[in-house]
Amino acid sequence: MGKIKREDMLELTRRMNVNRNCFSRIAGAYMDEEGYIDGTFHTHFLKLSASDRAKNLAIAKAIPFAETNVNLVKYDYPKERRSQGSIGQLLVALKECELKNDALLEVFYELVGEHYKAKAPYAIYFFFGTYDVPVKGGDASTWESEEVYQFMVCAICPLAGDYEPGAPEAGFLYPAFTNRSSDKDAINVFQSDAVHPHMELVEEILEIKL
Repeated sequence: MGKIKREDMLELTRRMNVNRNCFSRIAGAYMDEEGYIDGTFHTHFLKLSASDRAKNLAIAKAIPFAETNVNLVKYDYPKERRSQGSIGQLLVALKECELKNDALLEVFYELVGEHYKAKAPYAIYFFFGTYDVPVKGGDASTWESEEVYQFMVCAICPLAGDYEPGAPEAGFLYPAFTNRSSDKDAINVFQSDAVHPHMELVEEILEIKL
């Protein structure tokens, strides 16, 4: 379990606003307190209204913008944990399909519903993003991309009203963004309450070995 560089997360979140939006797709599910799916959705992010884009960007940004190495923690996610039939393989497949596969999304929602400990209805929000990482220290007059980082942000939010998500209480960024590059052997997990975290997300849903 390595450390997250705050500068990496700040660089990423600068692309999570209305004027510089890195997300192309949003998907999600509404869950009742017993973990059953109450409804799902997915759409192109830019098809949302301006106000909905702003609200959803705030949800997504809360994950990487959290206090690094306290509320946002990096865990190892090596290749052997992405084997056939694993949750790691499912995350890779979700990223590769850019959240466009309903069947894969439903498998993930059901997994969360089975294990996540909730006292009230909640929502699972997924965001797919792409960030062309610029060459650091390059000539400002010529734009060059060092790497294209494709990633997902997942946020689990209690519902503040009818299908209205509140601030995220747990979630993750996958793959991790380490040293300004995609780190497929790691995942950054968010917990709004670092003292009483949802460890079922880490151990049972994401199957991270501590």
